Amino acid sequence: MKNLQVPTLNLKKQYELIKPEIDSALQEVIDQTAFILGPAVERFEKAFSGYCQVDETIGLNSGTAALQLLYEAVGIKRGDEVITTPFTFIATVEPLVHMGVKPVFVDIDPDTYNLDPRLIEEKITENTTAIMAVHLYGHPAPMDELAEICKKHDLLLLEDAAQSHGATYKGRPVGGLARGGAFSFYPGKNLGAFGDAGAVTTDDPQLAQKIRDLRDHGRAGKYSHIMLGHNERMDGFQGAVLDVKLKHLQEWTKIRQENANFYTNQLSSLPVKTPVVADYATHVYHQYVIQVDDRDAIVEQLREAGIGAGVHYPTPLHLQPGLQQLGYSPGDLSVSEKAADRVLSLPVFALLSSEQKDYVVSTLTDLLG
Repeated sequence: MKNLQVPTLNLKKQYELIKPEIDSALQEVIDQTAFILGPAVERFEKAFSGYCQVDETIGLNSGTAALQLLYEAVGIKRGDEVITTPFTFIATVEPLVHMGVKPVFVDIDPDTYNLDPRLIEEKITENTTAIMAVHLYGHPAPMDELAEICKKHDLLLLEDAAQSHGATYKGRPVGGLARGGAFSFYPGKNLGAFGDAGAVTTDDPQLAQKIRDLRDHGRAGKYSHIMLGHNERMDGFQGAVLDVKLKHLQEWTKIRQENANFYTNQLSSLPVKTPVVADYATHVYHQYVIQVDDRDAIVEQLREAGIGAGVHYPTPLHLQPGLQQLGYSPGDLSVSEKAADRVLSLPVFALLSSEQKDYVVSTLTDLLG
């Protein structure tokens, strides 16, 4: 089993599995010359709405655009504050900072890595307008507790669902649990495009229309603009690819979950912390994340053995140089900082072979057993 290669994911193999469907869908876009929005995007929007059990999906050109337009469309403005987690990708807060909005970070639950509701109310001020829940790694945030806080303090509740396509909270899919949800379809996501793409989901038709206007230069007609907007439209090729892949997502998710359960069972005797799944949640394992001592050395040894181990994320947002103007210091959010020092992501994608999974486990056992 030596020198076996286990990549982080294998997009080429995934494409080859569904190549006839993908090629046919892309050719249709070419034949129709429907390169921006168009029928393929509309089909995907309708299908994804059904998948998320929401009324509206608005296809966009990235997950970051989805976050940006969602923030703008719900009325968050310069001088406001939005409470969120520091343990996420920077895109969660990047649009806020560009808008002149202050992200306020609250520490995480040590087991689920999501916002800890017990710590939120002490951070609410007269400028707080919203809570952005991030469903990290594919595990839903504690939405009932967050909704209760928002109701008590008259705040908006939003979802960053970029890593959690198909995850459920008490049986309900993420993306339909708040005023609006932002999704990313970056190629490495559980549902990935052939480039950048994203979407906002919502049950609010007025919010959906405003995002549609914003994504297309605020356009009401060919040269009529009812507002200043952006160029954030999904292209036809991405809509076509996503529409095809969505048909396979449930099967791929099931295999991810089986892979995750295999790891959890096989690693139970090792000195690692395996993922915890709350009783309200269905986890879709965008990442299978363990915690280990001496993480950086373990990651290096796994990579030397040909295993695509990752770290999501090595530096929490409150300690990022690009956000130093927010005034945080080491020690301010200790749970996030401890997790950042210990988390390690193992390959969990649906096309892993049994031999590859066994190799991951045996290599970790040699390193940690």
